[in-house]
Amino acid sequence: MVTLIAGVFLWFFGHLFGRILPSLRAKLGMPGKGIMALVLILSIYLMHQGYSSISPIVFWDRHPALVGINNLLVLIAVYLFVASGFKPWISGKIRHLQLSGFKAWAIAHILVNGDSSSFILFGGLLIWSVVQLIIINKQDGKPALPSVSIQPFKEILAVLSTFVVYFLISTVHQGLGYPVFG
Repeated sequence: MVTLIAGVFLWFFGHLFGRILPSLRAKLGMPGKGIMALVLILSIYLMHQGYSSISPIVFWDRHPALVGINNLLVLIAVYLFVASGFKPWISGKIRHLQLSGFKAWAIAHILVNGDSSSFILFGGLLIWSVVQLIIINKQDGKPALPSVSIQPFKEILAVLSTFVVYFLISTVHQGLGYPVFG
């Protein structure tokens, strides 16, 4: 459990370091990017090792309804990540697409897993995304959302890309032994 918590802590640290200690981050310059990248890679490794080594307390089992809700939320999360690059209509409605998608992803995984290690991992990452959003809004303010007109090509490309990425994620997820549809 300590390994999992350490991984989540390093994720927090790696992502919040520049926001909380901007002068120290600036002093690190370009090498600081590499250092933070290594911190984040280490955090993912520790989260994986910690999550897979725990015999968790199970509060609820997988249920087909929760699997369906999970898959829908993950599909929405992928769409929000994709939309941050394509800038379709939704980018004029939601300020922080990637963090919003990350929150949907974390909630989905808490719902479908229902065990103590998932609460620590996905709950910790959910808390991080909320804290990150609060800090960004406090430091940068809340600028007006851009006016984005519907451009059919961008909308179709974003939706098609979402399904391709979702399929790839599902395939890898399934291949690693984590059920997606059952």
